[in-house]
Amino acid sequence: MHKKVLVIGSGPIIIGQAAEFDYSGTQACQALREAGCEVVLFNSNPATIMTDPGVADHTYIEAMTLEKAELIIETERPTHLLATVGGQTALNLALALDEAGVLERYGIALLGTSLETIRDGEDRERFKQKMNELGEPLPVSTTIESNDALDGFIAETGVPLIVRPAFTLGGTGGGIAETVNAAYTLAKRGLEASPISQCLIEQSIAGYKEFEYEVMRDANGTCIIVCNMENIDPVGVHTGDSVVFAPAQTLSDTMHQTLRTAAFRIVSALGVIGGCNIQFAVHPTEDAYYVIEVNPRVSRSSALASKATGYPIAKIATRLALGERLDDCINPVTNGTMASFEPALDYVTAKVPTFPFDLFNGTDRTLGPQMKATGESMAMGKTLEEALQKAWRGAGVEQNPLYPSWMATADADALYDEISAPTDRRLLACLALLDRGIATTSQLEALTGIVPHFMMTFERLVTTIRLNLSTPANLLQAKRFGFTDAQIAQQMNVTADTIAAIRLEHDIHPVYQMIDTCAAEFESRTPYFYGSWHGTSEVVPSERQKVAIIGSGPIRIGQGIEFDYSSVHAVWALQKLGVETIMINNNPETVSTDFTVADKLYVEPLTIEDVVHVLEAEGCQDVLIQFGSQTGISLAHALETKGYHLLGATADVIDQMEDRDRFYQFLDEIGVAHIPGEEVGSVNELTSAIDRLGYPCVVRPSYVIGGKGMYIIRTAADLHQVEPHLTYPLLVDAYVDGRELEVDCVTDGKSVYVPALLEQIEAAGVHSGDSTMILPPVKTSQAQQAEIEAIVQTIGRALTYRGALNIQFVLKGDVIYVLEINPRASRTVPIVSKVTGEPLIEWATLAAFGHELATVVPDARPVWSGYAIKTPVFSSLKLPGVDLLTGPVMRSTGETLQFSMTPYVSEGFCYDATTTRVMNRTETVAGQGWSSYSDQTLDETTEFQNVSVLFSNAPEEQAARETAVRNGVHVISETHLAEYYQQAMQAEPMPVRSLQTMQTGEGLPL
Repeated sequence: MHKKVLVIGSGPIIIGQAAEFDYSGTQACQALREAGCEVVLFNSNPATIMTDPGVADHTYIEAMTLEKAELIIETERPTHLLATVGGQTALNLALALDEAGVLERYGIALLGTSLETIRDGEDRERFKQKMNELGEPLPVSTTIESNDALDGFIAETGVPLIVRPAFTLGGTGGGIAETVNAAYTLAKRGLEASPISQCLIEQSIAGYKEFEYEVMRDANGTCIIVCNMENIDPVGVHTGDSVVFAPAQTLSDTMHQTLRTAAFRIVSALGVIGGCNIQFAVHPTEDAYYVIEVNPRVSRSSALASKATGYPIAKIATRLALGERLDDCINPVTNGTMASFEPALDYVTAKVPTFPFDLFNGTDRTLGPQMKATGESMAMGKTLEEALQKAWRGAGVEQNPLYPSWMATADADALYDEISAPTDRRLLACLALLDRGIATTSQLEALTGIVPHFMMTFERLVTTIRLNLSTPANLLQAKRFGFTDAQIAQQMNVTADTIAAIRLEHDIHPVYQMIDTCAAEFESRTPYFYGSWHGTSEVVPSERQKVAIIGSGPIRIGQGIEFDYSSVHAVWALQKLGVETIMINNNPETVSTDFTVADKLYVEPLTIEDVVHVLEAEGCQDVLIQFGSQTGISLAHALETKGYHLLGATADVIDQMEDRDRFYQFLDEIGVAHIPGEEVGSVNELTSAIDRLGYPCVVRPSYVIGGKGMYIIRTAADLHQVEPHLTYPLLVDAYVDGRELEVDCVTDGKSVYVPALLEQIEAAGVHSGDSTMILPPVKTSQAQQAEIEAIVQTIGRALTYRGALNIQFVLKGDVIYVLEINPRASRTVPIVSKVTGEPLIEWATLAAFGHELATVVPDARPVWSGYAIKTPVFSSLKLPGVDLLTGPVMRSTGETLQFSMTPYVSEGFCYDATTTRVMNRTETVAGQGWSSYSDQTLDETTEFQNVSVLFSNAPEEQAARETAVRNGVHVISETHLAEYYQQAMQAEPMPVRSLQTMQTGEGLPL
């Protein structure tokens, strides 16, 4: 029977559900097509490889709603549904389709794990009953659907307790309550966050050790453990926010066998077919454990486990869902062992999360059961110390030389505050307390609950950095514990080049070893490597022409999955030319770190030292940095200084665009208008500049992404408030409240190809990443668009640069100002590529490689017959204390894309498991100064359960905005967007059409 499979993706990137599902979904689509299935993909995220038209046969970039899903099913008539590779969004949508009778009406069968199994794992009460039937130990708990049901449980067990909402992701709405009042508050929030208004209330087992098992099971009942992982933090910190090691480090063999047996028993009893993630809590000193949670799907940790072991979990899980057995599937890593062979590791993998706290002043950095990390860094090493330090620097953690410089002089109380809370800086604070002799390992173990094995790892790092590191033996030990030349140099008060010279004199250099899933027990030729300072190298460099592509590292606000998209397309473009591609990246969630993408993959930190070691090992001189966002750009100067060739760019041009003073000089020289501004080096110079420019004005540093450190200053009071947060030098500009436009284009240094203009709905001052954008423009005249393109051509001819180029403009009256020129791919490139159907990154790569644009781009551009609207998505629920007001600092974590025959789409305001509820509500509420937008005004009696939108931007209404978001309400804080929203709500939804249909002339564009 021919199978036509609908694959549901995870939608936009939000905290708790990120790029790992793009990787999993892409692997699933590949596996289905390899098996001869016709694939229909449904996903609203335009930034991913998964929604590229070549990944599935029919790609639908649509709002992740039940209504859109049914329309796609009606159009495509799939025979099967795969719902286990799209995170919680896909599971919830599959269940909604079943409950609405859609699956039965269209005769659609579920592939792999059944809906009943999903309900058993996700519904807290059913899960509890299932575990009780199996005799698996659970913490004392109860399931509630109202706050009143909490009374009896608190009376019986007291506090602390844990609140776990049903059918949510990343612990949304959950937490640990230490007091009775906190318990009722948390339970209320948890019930609001759960789509079925249900929470599991659990006696706290905070302090237990936490482990995860990635399990595979086929329909024949064969089970394997792909990988187990151990959180360095005890239960109480969400596993997505914890430093994690794979394999587990402190399990006794007896307890490992106990948990392994329990895992097999659980997945068999549930009837899981494919991948499953199980979380266990183990008593720190006794042979006792609890089952915390079962995710009957590919999970966030599955991507980490896949990359840590080399075992492609999502691909194999999809083949199992199609009915294959584990002992039928060849392991693609070895090509000689079966998928039923459990991976074996002869190295340690460490995962370190990345957080958005530094973007927002005063953010609550406390960690708990609700996830706050935006991304993660992965590293491998032969020792815990090596893997941990590599993952730390890969995550951008400051180590001077072992922990942030401010900790060297901080009061002891300030350091204790970091670990008692705990915060994201707790492990670094432990290092500082040990190094300064303020605390002992046993004291820190008692305070943190971190077991002695890991605390001794910290102690060894502290001891090593104190050694005389000029001796060969001590230097080698430091390198084997993950210290860079720069760290060692800082400790010894010499230069990094001095340390490198000592290393080379004593033949101390890194080696690169293969990740092969079998600890070298079987022969493998997988081109997947990690660096270490132990043993001999397994890399054999080729004589082919080669290029290294620098990835963008962990996902951060302002630097997301769109750069993985660009990196992968750059690899593919070079491979078409016959060039050997070497990918260097350290993000385990992404397609670029799939070993099947580039000719060689190195999972290494994206620091100059680590990157140069890889380039030396490969004998590679040519480097592409323009697809790795700010991470790649920041390496430009150092790479050039060391003699490497940057394809398409020079460090000087990058500095010319990043340094605001030089940038304005460039624009003045070519006669292009820019906003009045000047560089200042102190608060006195800033005050004088503002006197000349007037209020309002914008201050910004150079070399940042996401608007970090950027402020709009409207009054002297504003200046007084932000001045303590400013770092100099910085640029101060006059603020122009015009209309922003953006261009993603390709240049060969002589001419520029401009595929489309994007127009921002909100006024200038809202970060482009947080804005709703429409293409083609609606309010910008054809004459103004032509003038913008003429400016782009002028810039392209004047700039010594080839490749992807992003330029931002502000239009005020008849004057067009250039705001910014980014000599790199931008976050909107995937959107423009998918809407126009043009391979912009391929063309940019060819241009950077030296090809003339005239030989690669078409003579005519697409003709438009409709509109595409990009809508930002915020993870506000996960970041309490961060105001929802949009402004110059980027807050959104992802985006959706909608197509329409008019400029207005109502679905743009409906994008994830929380806010999809607003589509079924009719009430709107207006805050101060917004009365024209709603008949109902905000006051202390406002109930948000039936409200769709809150219009609010008053500073004193921040608490109301937070409450609204917890209730699934969309908050609009910018008047242009409010006007757009009101018009969009009157728009008729557009019929669903696949991206392939639109790109082949039957839709938008023609």
